[in-house]
Amino acid sequence: MSSPREDRAAHRAVLGATVRLLRRRRGLTLRELGDRLGVSTATMSGIETGKTGLSSDRLSELAEVLGVPVDQLLVATEPDQVPPASAVQPSAPSPSGSSAADADWRRYDPLEFDPALTGALSSFLEFGYHGATMRTIAERAGLSVPGLYHYYSSKQEMLATLLDLTMTDLRRRTEAARDEGRDVVERFANLVECLALYHTHRRELAFVGASEMRSLAPETHLRVAHQRTAEQRMVDAEVEAGVRSGVFATPRPHEASRAVVTMCTALAQWFRHDGPQPPEHVAALYVDFALGLVRATGIPAAPTDS
Repeated sequence: MSSPREDRAAHRAVLGATVRLLRRRRGLTLRELGDRLGVSTATMSGIETGKTGLSSDRLSELAEVLGVPVDQLLVATEPDQVPPASAVQPSAPSPSGSSAADADWRRYDPLEFDPALTGALSSFLEFGYHGATMRTIAERAGLSVPGLYHYYSSKQEMLATLLDLTMTDLRRRTEAARDEGRDVVERFANLVECLALYHTHRRELAFVGASEMRSLAPETHLRVAHQRTAEQRMVDAEVEAGVRSGVFATPRPHEASRAVVTMCTALAQWFRHDGPQPPEHVAALYVDFALGLVRATGIPAAPTDS
């Protein structure tokens, strides 16, 4: 069990993420939001990174400036919750590029990020987080270094934003995929297909998310790790339900579920958009592989290429 101190840290981290993403949704910089609240940029940065707590009065003022009810800030502060989609939409469009992703989790529109995030993603992919600099990011963003600071206060903030956007988009899609299933086998197959599609269509985001977790600040790492765990638990739940109902015969549901998710997330390490197989074909194969791992009974194998 976590200690009260760890719980408070988790509360602050998730609240800070919600504040940051709501701030961006309104197009405010840290300095602008701090000026409206009468606090320094450093204090605002501390709130958003989970290092600084909020009094009830300050929380009410913050909600008023952000144009949301106080309970929208509070709803995500339990440590076993992830900020809901309604509370974490940034000013930059989400990776889905369209709200249609909620209804059609298989649809992937082109990425539409603000210039700073586009430059950061390109730079992190080429140099890694520690090798990238604000100058290389600015060059790829088509901005000056001072212009880059208009969008984000640091390289760390850009990395955190990329991972927040990734996990929020993935969560919307996996929930839609799961809810579309009519039984445990369909729900499991949909989740596997969704994970495989995401880690191929959004390979660049997924690659940075996997390779740069170690580069996140502790508070952000805690939040993103919690979101990743929530994704794993969705698959765990369907595998366990399948074993209980007799449609999955694996004697090790816990290990099988982790193997399935790891298999899907590893796609970002090798998949290439110009390769011989499109994402949809790879996803169909991975569903078949996953059904084999859980020893699904009475499920015909996917056809092989002739």
